[in-house]
Amino acid sequence: MADDSLPPLREVIARHGLMARKSLGQHFLLDLNLTRRIARAAGDLGRGVTIEIGPGPGGLTRALLAEGAARVIAIERDQRCLPALAEIAAVYPDRLEVVEADALEADVARLGEAPRRIVANLPYNVATPLLLGWLRRATAFESITVMVQKEVADRVAAAPGDADYGRLAIVTQWLCVAKPQFNVAREAFTPPPNVASTVIRLDPRPAPLAPARMETLERVTAAAFGQRRKMLRASLKQLGDAARLLGSAGIDGTRRAEELTVEEFCALARAVDGAT
Repeated sequence: MADDSLPPLREVIARHGLMARKSLGQHFLLDLNLTRRIARAAGDLGRGVTIEIGPGPGGLTRALLAEGAARVIAIERDQRCLPALAEIAAVYPDRLEVVEADALEADVARLGEAPRRIVANLPYNVATPLLLGWLRRATAFESITVMVQKEVADRVAAAPGDADYGRLAIVTQWLCVAKPQFNVAREAFTPPPNVASTVIRLDPRPAPLAPARMETLERVTAAAFGQRRKMLRASLKQLGDAARLLGSAGIDGTRRAEELTVEEFCALARAVDGAT
């Protein structure tokens, strides 16, 4: 249950001078019904640790604790927010730890005790690099539930043939099951961003969808989508003998990158590694 002793978020922001900073990609979500909906999308919070990135004044932090999170570790780089978060920690003794750090540099895969899950309203300016970093350690997490720009969520969840299908979809879906949850209108934020947002949940697979080395898969997708209008027999030339690679993977060279499944890209990655 929520703790009524905590003041309204708008009051907290005014008292601590927490105007959102564009340089930090900050857009605060003050609607407690929405923040609790995000918390519920992450599933059972009662075990292990819930890691929040960029809590700001603590709207989502409150929701996670109110929805039963056994322990929350909140990573915040903006020193202005630390006193507001300390007030929440005082109301939920021993359940909230605040770490002053840059999430891009923090080793979140080692924080707390398993099962670990990430739940966050991600700063828009670093959402994609954060996701890619976590994907490299995907099995360290039970789930990753984040709010990102809708266009990023669309790219993550896109299927072959979709306009948004590309490198991000392939690497993400190779390692996780992507489940968009719901959209959030720009007017829900203070200040409103220029675009709509989407909450998406990633459930790491016990093992990747198909055998491949991540570094090679990234090379293959970079080559293929770097010239996405071209047939694969042309776009993959930078990787070597494209015809031989495609033949080894059992893929028609007249196809284009957006037509291939994740498993087919993995077959190409194995072909590249087998050719070296």
